[in-house]
Amino acid sequence: MPTNIDHDLTHGNLRGQFLLAMPAMEDPNFRQSVTFVCDHSEDGAMGIVVNLPTNVTWRDIFQQLDLQDASQRGEEIVMAGGPVGTERGFVLHGTGMKFDSTLEVSSEISLTASKDILESLAAGRGPDDVLVALGYAGWGPGQLEAEIRENSWLTLPAEPEILFATPTEKRLEAAASRFGINLSSLTSGSGNA
Repeated sequence: MPTNIDHDLTHGNLRGQFLLAMPAMEDPNFRQSVTFVCDHSEDGAMGIVVNLPTNVTWRDIFQQLDLQDASQRGEEIVMAGGPVGTERGFVLHGTGMKFDSTLEVSSEISLTASKDILESLAAGRGPDDVLVALGYAGWGPGQLEAEIRENSWLTLPAEPEILFATPTEKRLEAAASRFGINLSSLTSGSGNA
């Protein structure tokens, strides 16, 4: 956990971190959510919510793009990545493969928003560690920092295992418990972490 949150926030150090929605979170798009921060700077922040499933499967996306599904993963569920750009797809994946628009967020996690990664997934070529989402979460300059100071979010280091190997419904609890946090003991009046 950051020891000096104001220093971390002003220097863009939330990239590659998890944001856990605190009980004070009133926005239904983020209630009980875990968001992976893909970019954070003085211009704002962008992240992908990783634990709120949609009714859409990978196969639905492949069919919409006229891609033949040879992946044997077509029944996997797409996440609601956030309320912005919900018609756009975003793929969080391990850093082993690069595509047209790949952004390496950390040494272990990349973000790609180009069609070529979906073509690779549909063909069964990988990458293996993958989370597909529609939409993203976006914050203007200073907005995320203000929400953290208002106890809407708790920031924690992101771990690939939680993104790629933990069942969707257990990601919030897994992220919190990894750092000794009992979510049921938190209240909306909790202090800054």
